[in-house]
Amino acid sequence: MRTELLADIPDEDTRLDAFLAANLQELSRSRIQQLIGEGCVTLDGKALKKNYRVGAGDLFAVEVPELRRAEPEPENIPLDIVYEDGDLIVLNKPKGLVVHPAPGHESGTLVNALLYHCGDTLSGIGGVSRPGIVHRLDMDTSGLMLCAKNDRAHRLLSDQLSDRSLSREYEAILRGTPKEQSGTVDAPIGRHPTDRKRMAVIREHSRPAVTHYRVLESFPGYSYVRCKLMTGRTHQIRVHMAYLGHPVAGDRVYGGGEVLGLSSQCLHARQISFIHPTTGQAMTFESILPAEFQQALTRLREEA
Repeated sequence: MRTELLADIPDEDTRLDAFLAANLQELSRSRIQQLIGEGCVTLDGKALKKNYRVGAGDLFAVEVPELRRAEPEPENIPLDIVYEDGDLIVLNKPKGLVVHPAPGHESGTLVNALLYHCGDTLSGIGGVSRPGIVHRLDMDTSGLMLCAKNDRAHRLLSDQLSDRSLSREYEAILRGTPKEQSGTVDAPIGRHPTDRKRMAVIREHSRPAVTHYRVLESFPGYSYVRCKLMTGRTHQIRVHMAYLGHPVAGDRVYGGGEVLGLSSQCLHARQISFIHPTTGQAMTFESILPAEFQQALTRLREEA
């Protein structure tokens, strides 16, 4: 598909990718940047870079190739759908379900399940017909996830994730109790310097990470906490709580140990809030704690 766009703007400091994102709202920002990188955006037949400064009167030609067939195959995997419309899906991901196919998990993932459930209605991210996962959860973290069903919804929801108007709250059981009943962990996270499968609080080659927390209940040797993410780094809550000296119970990677009969980390995405990309309605969804989490809490309360 070929589209032509004429720039008629007084501000000539606008970058090409920002200009296209504002005028091609059916495409996600990441898709636009990929199209520019592949030479699909031209001016007078010359391919441009994403940081090209748009000038008044520029006539851009944008070639949008047909989406490639998704590599993951649709699989009839049951989904616990909390809400769905033409723009998005909110679902409750169980512990143990991998989000994206990866080495060792080529099938049986959330992507496979969404391909089966939604078919061709899903957003095309990076030119591949696959679900628009707005944010991720670790395999062994349960709870609410938001997925976009078209590129426009994906772009607008991703913008909310970036500007923090999309809010996510988690609940966890920690080893021990933080000294302060509530607080903020503001510590950058990057890849662990010696163990590439882990993340760590590290100053170099890292990104800012902020987590607010509040202790809901304290028990001998444990605490029940609520965390609110202000950023979305890989393993963020697990890394930040371990940095405080109170890793998530059951987290064998970051020091939570094999405790309370937990199969893995006791971490649940309990609430998500956002603005609907089409209606503008403020939406909030909550998820009850999974059985394993509730059983661990019951045991701690009985033994307290």
